[in-house]
Amino acid sequence: MHRFDLESLSYDPLHGYIPFVARPLRSTGEATEREVIDHPWVQRLRHIHQLQTAWYVFPTAEHSRFQHVLGAMHLASRVVGHLYPSLRSVCPDAPSRGYVETLMRMAALLHDVGHGPFGHFLDDHLLSHHGLTHETLGQEIIRRELADLLRGLRRNPNSALEEHEQLDPEHVVYLIARPRGQEPEVPRWLQMLRSLFCGIYTVDNMDFVLRDAYMTGYSHRAFDLERLLHYSFFSEQGLTIHSRGLSALVHFIEMRAELFRAVYFHRTVRSLDLLLQDLFAESREHLFPGNPLDHLEEYRRFTEWSLLVEVDRWSRSDDAEKRRLGQAWQQFLQRRVVWKMACQREVPFGSEDAETLSLLTEPELIERRLRELLPQSLRDEPLRVDVARYVHRPGTQGPAAGQNFLYDEASGQVRPLEASALYRRLPLAYRICRVYVRRPEIGAQVAQALDRLLGGQGPDMLTNM
Repeated sequence: MHRFDLESLSYDPLHGYIPFVARPLRSTGEATEREVIDHPWVQRLRHIHQLQTAWYVFPTAEHSRFQHVLGAMHLASRVVGHLYPSLRSVCPDAPSRGYVETLMRMAALLHDVGHGPFGHFLDDHLLSHHGLTHETLGQEIIRRELADLLRGLRRNPNSALEEHEQLDPEHVVYLIARPRGQEPEVPRWLQMLRSLFCGIYTVDNMDFVLRDAYMTGYSHRAFDLERLLHYSFFSEQGLTIHSRGLSALVHFIEMRAELFRAVYFHRTVRSLDLLLQDLFAESREHLFPGNPLDHLEEYRRFTEWSLLVEVDRWSRSDDAEKRRLGQAWQQFLQRRVVWKMACQREVPFGSEDAETLSLLTEPELIERRLRELLPQSLRDEPLRVDVARYVHRPGTQGPAAGQNFLYDEASGQVRPLEASALYRRLPLAYRICRVYVRRPEIGAQVAQALDRLLGGQGPDMLTNM
């Protein structure tokens, strides 16, 4: 009989009831999923918005990283329930379903544990100064703060580890980070599971596409999750989608791209990011004491709530420098959009295009050339060039390549996804180039100059477009 007395439920608007183990079967020596969920490192994610600064533009998008990781944990169970038989078929040495499912649930729950205020923005404007990303920082948080708790887990709502098995925190650490450079030697079954965290469709991005589309009001059911899972399996090559499910995968990829264009890269969101970028540049040393690896306790308390309350207090500080910075932060706190979009140009890059040779890889050069093309009277006007880049087909190149495959029903063969014309027609990436100004009335002249720059003849034009 199912042990209902050992589990609790959390209700989610997307997934319905999310079960988790709340009480141990044994009186001693067994940890529970609830202990991990309730751990301060996970609970802090309640205080970090899922949508960076987009919640300032989409009023209903107040959801947090915490809601997302619970959803990702639930999706991990659904994925394992469907894929475990094929994983065991191609990797007979794979551990029990209980081990694999518990591992996947914990990796999904903890994949964002290294995030700080404003999510990916903080990666670029604080963590990168110390050679970190939220993933590499999250790996260290798991090793230092959560490893013992993970080793004590014995079950999840659907399955249990075998008596001789113990969850290895290093397996969790391996799954949550994107491949880069030299990789540790790991079992083949673990390599295959990693595609569910850094491949094209993952427990992370399947949840956030559904969640962000729903919470912003963009779409109530963004893509066909059921069909995508139904036609997925592990082959000898790796995570494979049957040709009957390819249209669902392409729809998912296109919907994710639409969210980037319409929500994450919304013109006002990027304008607020420009303001936040300037504020961080001046405030960084006052916001955090140094390398988060040397100040983990301070980083655990470093959330959007703590940051925004702190900078608001600065405006009343006795310290003149903090008072000046606090007054500058009021622009963001009061949502004063100081940069207005003058114009926008969107450029896709296909397999045959040399994106790295594009002028759009150098915003500073665009700004300099743009000023040269403006009338003399406007060349000293305040303006900012913002180039947002989205990778449409992640994992096509580099260390993360080769994680997703296609089963061609007609030939009975497993092929690279690129063998499909439907998949190949998708761009590899695209860039949105925007110019922001303080005075909207000069927008037409700025747009004309940008068209001349991006569309005229000369040595600095876009190539292979």
